[in-house]
Amino acid sequence: MKTDICKLIIYPKKSLGQNFLINRGVLKKIILAADLKEGDIVVEVGPGTGNLTKELAKIAKNVVAIEKDRGLIPVLKEGLRDYNNVEIIQEDVLKIDGANLLRYCANTYKLVGNIPYYITSYLLKTIFEKWPMPERIVLMVQKEVAQRIVAKPPKMNLLALSVQFYAEPKIISYVSRGSFRPMPKVDSAIIRLMPKNENYRTDPLLRYNLFKLIRTAFAGKRKQLKNTIGLEGLNKSGIKPEARPEELFLKDWIKIVSRV
Repeated sequence: MKTDICKLIIYPKKSLGQNFLINRGVLKKIILAADLKEGDIVVEVGPGTGNLTKELAKIAKNVVAIEKDRGLIPVLKEGLRDYNNVEIIQEDVLKIDGANLLRYCANTYKLVGNIPYYITSYLLKTIFEKWPMPERIVLMVQKEVAQRIVAKPPKMNLLALSVQFYAEPKIISYVSRGSFRPMPKVDSAIIRLMPKNENYRTDPLLRYNLFKLIRTAFAGKRKQLKNTIGLEGLNKSGIKPEARPEELFLKDWIKIVSRV
C-alpha cells in the first residue's frame, strides 16, 4: 500500500544532531568527491530524508543506507520507492558489526555521509578499527573539526594523528550553515579520507604503542617531549628532546615508537 508522504511530518531531532542537507550544489560536490562508478557499493551514514541517497543511487550499483531514527524509515522508503538498488537499515551506525557489512559490500565499498557532528570521532574510530576498510570516505563534518583533522605541524593534534595514521585527509569544500534545515549554529566542510596501504597500519603492536605514546604526549602538550615521554626513544630516533608534540609529523611518532 502506497504511503502518502505528504502526511509524514518530519521533525528534526536535536538529540540526534539532525540537520538535513538541502543544497543541491553541495550534494553534487559530495558525489564528485566520492568519485562514484557504476559498479560501486556505497554505505551511506545518516541518509535522513534521502536527498543524498537518491543521487548516490542514480550512479552506484547498490546503496546501503544506515539510519538510526526509526521515524525516518517510512520517509526514506516512500521517497526511494523507485530505486531498487537501495537497502535501508534502521540501526545505530556505532553499534553495527562491521563484519556484517560484508553481506552487502562484498570486498570493497565507499562510505559517504552527512553525519551528526557529535559522532564524528567515534564514527571514524569505529570505521578504522572495527569495519572492513572502505575504498574512500567522504563525510560532511563541522568546519573546525575538518580543519583539525587535516592539520600539520606546528598545529598537529591528537585527532589529526589518529585519522592520519589510517588515511590521507583533504578538505574538498566548505559549506555554509544555510545549506541545511534546520540551520545549524556552525559551518561545515566536506572532507575526503583516502585509506593508506602502509604496513604499519596493520601492525597491532605498533598501533597500540603509538596511540599510547601520543596520548601521553598530548596530555601535556605545552611541555617539551623530554618531560612527557622521556629521552630513550627521542635519542634513538633523532627527535629533538625540546620539541613539543604539536610540532611532530606522524612519521616522527612512528620513528620514535619503532626505536623504543
